[in-house]
Amino acid sequence: MSDIKKIAIDGLWKQNPGLVQLLGLCPTLAVTTSVVNGLSLGIATALVMALSNGSISPIRKFVPTEIRVPVFILIIAALVTIIDFSIHAFIEPLYKALGIFIPLIVTNCIVLARVESFAAKNDTAPSFFDGLYMGLGLAMVLAVLGALREIFGKGTLLSGIDLIFGSSASGLVIHFFSDYPGFLLAILPPGAFISLACLIAVKNHIEAR
Repeated sequence: MSDIKKIAIDGLWKQNPGLVQLLGLCPTLAVTTSVVNGLSLGIATALVMALSNGSISPIRKFVPTEIRVPVFILIIAALVTIIDFSIHAFIEPLYKALGIFIPLIVTNCIVLARVESFAAKNDTAPSFFDGLYMGLGLAMVLAVLGALREIFGKGTLLSGIDLIFGSSASGLVIHFFSDYPGFLLAILPPGAFISLACLIAVKNHIEAR
């Protein structure tokens, strides 16, 4: 249990892939225009990471070193395809909103990095939890970043939640300002860089304290 606790702390805080390792920046900067988009892609990535780590760890000793990376990528691609088809089948509006970034989880460097650095060297249970908590740490960053950009960019929170729960959930959208003209910089890619830099600065300040 102490090992699992350490893995959780590393994934969620000490070695957070979005704030410390700075991996997976492509979806971090592109998808986080709203909290719904960011959290949805983050959860999908966490599932892929947990399942890929848990699948690769048991077979790590049987895979020749020369073909290790192609085999790992093949397993990751198969898992991403399953999740991609599932989202397309059951939550098609969200699938259209996230677009190409669901299949691109295959190329997300954080997924292969954890497989290579942890799952290929450790037992199944620790590897599964490492992938899970690293993925949840990234999902947390995507959600907070999406919330910040959405609040400043649109003056709302939870916009697009109807993509998941249907039109009846549109009443859950929070409007902070009336007649808010919007702040375009927060929605554009430079706003993503600035917001991420602020999150990193806050984390560093907390650790310095």
